[in-house]
Amino acid sequence: MQNSSIVYQGKKYLAEHLEDVSDELTVEESLAIALNGTLFTMTMRTPGNDVEFIQGYLYTEDIYTKLKPLEIEITKKNDSGTTKAVNLKIGAADLRDGYRNSRNFLSVSSCGICGKTSLDELCGELSDGVILNPTLLENMFAQMKERQITFNKSGGSHAAGAFTASGDLLSVMEDIGRHNATDKVVGDLILKNTLKTADVLTVSGRISYEIVMKAFRAKIPILAAVSAPSTLAVDFAKELGITLLGFCRNDKATCYANPQRLQV
Repeated sequence: MQNSSIVYQGKKYLAEHLEDVSDELTVEESLAIALNGTLFTMTMRTPGNDVEFIQGYLYTEDIYTKLKPLEIEITKKNDSGTTKAVNLKIGAADLRDGYRNSRNFLSVSSCGICGKTSLDELCGELSDGVILNPTLLENMFAQMKERQITFNKSGGSHAAGAFTASGDLLSVMEDIGRHNATDKVVGDLILKNTLKTADVLTVSGRISYEIVMKAFRAKIPILAAVSAPSTLAVDFAKELGITLLGFCRNDKATCYANPQRLQV
């Protein structure tokens, strides 16, 4: 079985104290799925049990629903042996409405930043001009939590918030999905004409690579979360120049990428 977590180095902020840490983060990797030699989609998952994942994914998406094993050919692995691409041989008569009604690959699975069909082609960086005092994070998350009306009633929603580097609140939005809450915040900032003043994006829960991509697209240089980032989120943040912080609670935070924006 493949490792589902990898040790990453970070810098932990405890009030005004700073120390180096080693944390295990959940692995997040892309998997390109081709049907009969034609690329169909690229999805994210934690490597391991890929056969089960692919079989279940096609079944629940109403693409292939026969109760018999798929014929899966591994077409690409990375240097560590993780499967990166597969080809499935499925007869045309066995492909259901989920396949016939799907949008083309570029519209649903290309990079959300630059439209590339390969995540390896992602590029770009942000300015290092924004500086944040990590001690402000606790109050930012407190302000976001105070405005989580739906969560306080149901316990079943996520939140995202936008702030200036000095801690001024610009927007807080809720949704059942973290990605949707982030989109709502960005949309709210656009409508208020305040997107360019947003320096920090806060999210409840964990950070996947999609959240990093959304922050980059919105040109928000600092991304902070209550819980852990995935490995791919950290890798993308490093590549894109985003300052990424996890475990932001109880006056503590761990920075996994681009700490140069943090005042210590």
